[in-house]
Amino acid sequence: MITLIVVGKIKEKALTTLINEYKKRITSYSKIEIIEVGDEPNDKLEEEKVKELEGQKILKQIKRDSYVILLDLKGQSLDSEELAKKIEQINTYHSSNITFIIGGSLGVSESVKEKADFRLKLSEMTFPHNIVRLLILEQIYRSYKILNNETYHK
Repeated sequence: MITLIVVGKIKEKALTTLINEYKKRITSYSKIEIIEVGDEPNDKLEEEKVKELEGQKILKQIKRDSYVILLDLKGQSLDSEELAKKIEQINTYHSSNITFIIGGSLGVSESVKEKADFRLKLSEMTFPHNIVRLLILEQIYRSYKILNNETYHK
């Protein structure tokens, strides 16, 4: 089971369509769930308080036996084949449940970072969080294609 815990909602219809397409493709290989937690208005609160409140919402959604991968600018970079191997290793040696976390625009709290079993850096570049959701879904789908020795465009 793949779970994405994400802060905020997608507002762009075209992006929602693409996200739903990759979600549908992944269901051929694994159950998948996207859990959206509300983002905190950061105009009234200090950054650390925003991250802490969002972090509490994230932590409540993590299944106890899940292997947690935090998308983090300071995480480890993997290419697509390495991510596929990582998913295979997690499923074989750790858990059949993998949770990917995409934090809010300010990042995540220390408690969320501590909960992570692995920190994944998607790119050296910075992307909006709504696009990161699409990118990680595409990479999860690509990982399953690689693991099943199925062709997929490069």
